[in-house]
Amino acid sequence: MSNTFHQVYIQAVFAVKYREALITNDCKSKILSVIGNLINETGCKTIIVNGTEDHVHCLLALKPTVSVSDLMKVVKGKSSKYINDNKLTKYKFEWQEGYGVFSYSKSHIDAVYKYIANQEEHHKKQTFKDEYSSFLNKRDAKFDERCIFENLI
Repeated sequence: MSNTFHQVYIQAVFAVKYREALITNDCKSKILSVIGNLINETGCKTIIVNGTEDHVHCLLALKPTVSVSDLMKVVKGKSSKYINDNKLTKYKFEWQEGYGVFSYSKSHIDAVYKYIANQEEHHKKQTFKDEYSSFLNKRDAKFDERCIFENLI
């Protein structure tokens, strides 16, 4: 076959270490922009990046030559370095180890986009821990809560 065609949409979700509220309104747009640019630099295509003070959601089109683990290593590693080098947060910034990645068909993209765009409103009603556990439960993912959520300091 002379060309490779692909249509792989994923949502990646990852949290600030200890779920600390370090992503303030002052630095949020810059952090989200950096994450979106890092996704694009891998050859993947950012659709939307949004989140709250303690976690981020990224909806993107995955390039088939990029593994999810390589993508997340780049995004989390380079974004935390950028945040610290540019002193965007008051304290040293780190992402929590691990992430969640969920796949979607093209027909679900609009709904996922709206969900991510409305993170601030959504989290007035539901905590990140409850949201993330719900993602896993809906997909019948077996997990031990002690291994997913680092204890708050």
